Amino acid sequence: MKTEVFDIHHKKVGAIEVSDAVFGASWNADLVHQVTTSQRANERAPFAHVKDRSEVSGGGKKPWRQKHTGRARHGSSRSPIWIGGGVTHGPRKEKDFSKKINKKMRKVALFSVLSKKMKEGEIFIIDDFSFGERKTKVVATFLKAFIPKPVGVVFVPKKGNADVTVAAKNIPKTLIVQNANSLDTYECLAHKYVFFEKDAIAEIKQE
Repeated sequence: MKTEVFDIHHKKVGAIEVSDAVFGASWNADLVHQVTTSQRANERAPFAHVKDRSEVSGGGKKPWRQKHTGRARHGSSRSPIWIGGGVTHGPRKEKDFSKKINKKMRKVALFSVLSKKMKEGEIFIIDDFSFGERKTKVVATFLKAFIPKPVGVVFVPKKGNADVTVAAKNIPKTLIVQNANSLDTYECLAHKYVFFEKDAIAEIKQE
């Protein structure tokens, strides 16, 4: 399929042939949801942690003798039924939330999202990300030419192009992806528009 190519002033400068597998795939909501939730789970780190009876301090001595006291038998004051004792079945930092995502699933889900964005006009292919100056105001002017209101955007420059990385890093809701193959499904869903540099299209691996 063919799509338009723009310059940094939002003027059409030509067209480019893009892969139907990447930008013309069918929408697969179930797979996108599965991959997205798995990616979010893989980023999750456990913070809540309680101590069990082996970790709380004290409790080395038997509170009282076993028999003939008229009280229940206890071996340690760090028992979970004692105040200040260990916690039973509480959250532990060793818990692993990660989920496996097959490479093929990840690719198909990403291509499904990119295809949907392409169909809805949320992907722009820019001839060159050379802004002349590495200044935030230059990129802000560039975005105003394409987007009327400030929303989340992703920049995908070609390898070695550091201009947009330096100039756009201070703009809110902006993500700069250094490698076209490091794009992931969640990032594309979390940002409304995706700007590809023309040469970065060829860097996307389809397998």
